Amino acid sequence: MSTDLGVRTRERALRHRTAVGVTWLLVLLLGGAVAVLGLGRLDQSFTASGGPGHRANQAVQERYGNGAAVAPLVAVASWPAGADVRAPGTAGRFADAVRRAAGPGARTVSYAGTDDEGFLGGDGRTVYALVYPGAGEPDLAGLTAVEEAAVSLRADLRSALPEARVEVTGVLPLQHDSAVAGPGAMALAVKAACALGLLVLLVLVFRSAVGVLAPLLLAGVTSVGALVLVEAVAGFTEISFVVVYLVPVTALVLAVHRWAQPPGPGERSAVVAAAAGAAACAVLALFPAPFLRSVGVAGLAVWAVGTAAALTLVPVLRSVATRPRPTQRREPTEGAAPGRAGWRSGPVPALAGLVLLVLAAGTATQLRVGNPEAQALVASGPARDGLDRLTSAGVPSGVLNPLEVLLPGGADPEAAAARAARVPGVLLAAAPRGGEWRRDGTAVVVVVPEEEPMTAAGAATVAAVRSAFAAGAAPADGSGVADGPARVGGSGVVDRDLVDGVYGLLPFAVPAAALAALAVLLLLSAPAGLPGTGAAAGAVLRAVLAALAPAGALTVLWQWGPAGTGAVTGWVPLVVGVFAFCVSLDRTVASAAGGPSWAGLAAAGAGALAVLAVGIGPQVELALLVSGFAMATVFDALAGHRRARSALPAPRACRHTPVCPTTPCTRSRRGAAPRATTGV
Repeated sequence: MSTDLGVRTRERALRHRTAVGVTWLLVLLLGGAVAVLGLGRLDQSFTASGGPGHRANQAVQERYGNGAAVAPLVAVASWPAGADVRAPGTAGRFADAVRRAAGPGARTVSYAGTDDEGFLGGDGRTVYALVYPGAGEPDLAGLTAVEEAAVSLRADLRSALPEARVEVTGVLPLQHDSAVAGPGAMALAVKAACALGLLVLLVLVFRSAVGVLAPLLLAGVTSVGALVLVEAVAGFTEISFVVVYLVPVTALVLAVHRWAQPPGPGERSAVVAAAAGAAACAVLALFPAPFLRSVGVAGLAVWAVGTAAALTLVPVLRSVATRPRPTQRREPTEGAAPGRAGWRSGPVPALAGLVLLVLAAGTATQLRVGNPEAQALVASGPARDGLDRLTSAGVPSGVLNPLEVLLPGGADPEAAAARAARVPGVLLAAAPRGGEWRRDGTAVVVVVPEEEPMTAAGAATVAAVRSAFAAGAAPADGSGVADGPARVGGSGVVDRDLVDGVYGLLPFAVPAAALAALAVLLLLSAPAGLPGTGAAAGAVLRAVLAALAPAGALTVLWQWGPAGTGAVTGWVPLVVGVFAFCVSLDRTVASAAGGPSWAGLAAAGAGALAVLAVGIGPQVELALLVSGFAMATVFDALAGHRRARSALPAPRACRHTPVCPTTPCTRSRRGAAPRATTGV
């Protein structure tokens, strides 16, 4: 690949500017419609497929019609003082009311039918039941069905048990309450300020209407085109819905940065950075984990479409710009070879930024992957009232994420429940006898842990339960072995699968992607006139640190911070890490090619303001993602507080270049040599 390709492509685009403009307009309009219609192709489960927990959940779903992959609803009832919740009349009435309210196809379990006091509160008047609704798979439609079932269950139980205080809680109702709460007045004001700040930043940086609109247009066509490509790939392999968050934010930051680059260096850096970044993302896409494949394919698509837009649409948009941005002067570096860029940085800011990056990347080793703890999901609402009712009665929050053990034909459910009950950290293990729990010779045993699975104690309990059934289940007749292995599923085991199946591959995937990017940089640095081996290795190392640093910041801010989530949603650091790697690599390569020093700061600021304007609100998982994106841009801006200085003569604005403020002047004034300009 020759980096002269960028220059030739720009010249060709300017000769056919009308066709180029119309083509990208069609990509934006028609591609937008195709992208929206194709979202259904993406996997919407947000879980790690392929692991043992995922396979167990699939088996439960196929056999029983509703899945362990979806955390159950928890119905809580408290009777007035003096009521005996153990009495058959009270316990049986509650169980019957729950069964009727849950509807056909649902699976319910409580104290009645199991006589397990783990279903009772310590206050002596509270009882709860686990409810798996008849419909509900771990995709967006299934989760919506569970949320609707929670509303219906709450209303029906309150009608059936007027003398008791009835609440319905669960992981999904808690998440739903945080979503419907919406941002408050202060959050709305901050969102509006961030949106206005984005426009003000673009105005101050680019100083023209085209300069403000062009990066937004570039981001739009890149996002649409990349999503269409990703959805096309999703027709052949599993691609996660998380790419919907990765693509537009990456496209926006790259668009602002590309628009800020001058012609010549801009084309060189676009081709080199795109080739290196695409190579790294392609390597990620080759690893046998759907999340890694998804972010790799998405990054590859953004690089491809974004670079095509930078080489064709950017020159066309510049050709209609009429008000040049004031130019930035760049002094030559002593000893720098003509046409090459040397490095200049303030030693204190650059060193401080690098140290911060290294510390944050080191802190990422303490990241705990999993859904946030229940108490952190929402501060108030009906579901939070139910959670508070449980905990005030002495019931641990681990009941929100029970495990389900699918026993093969011929296994003894009571013996399996007794085995699980002996595992440290298990609150109760029950083998319900109803037909909805035993089908075609198989049976499901419910195992309720004391701690939530994202905590250290909860994760240890999940591992211990799995270990307890690793040798299989005891047969009911006491002879030989059961017909097959016992499978441990549940909404909490997928967190362990994510750690083992995805994060377990990162020690191999990250170095492989970095080596691929480094190989491409070394291959193209000479023809592009960029610094050699040391600078290329430094660029890749900074990009890797930039990818790891947000995970460390999320650990400090959310896992250890005041929010106290206990864990960080597993797919968030992956999405943010790929974003950070891409934008850091693009900034470093552009700087080495002689790009302006303010470009990286402008792009970082635009990205941070954009995600804050869209994402500020009470939803914890969205807040995790938004803060991760924002911190990634801040880290990149701090670590990239350095600028490349060219050996070219100092730039100077020229009245002879009104069409394109970045086009070198072709006429000399008073015999002076032509001068190059930078900026947009």
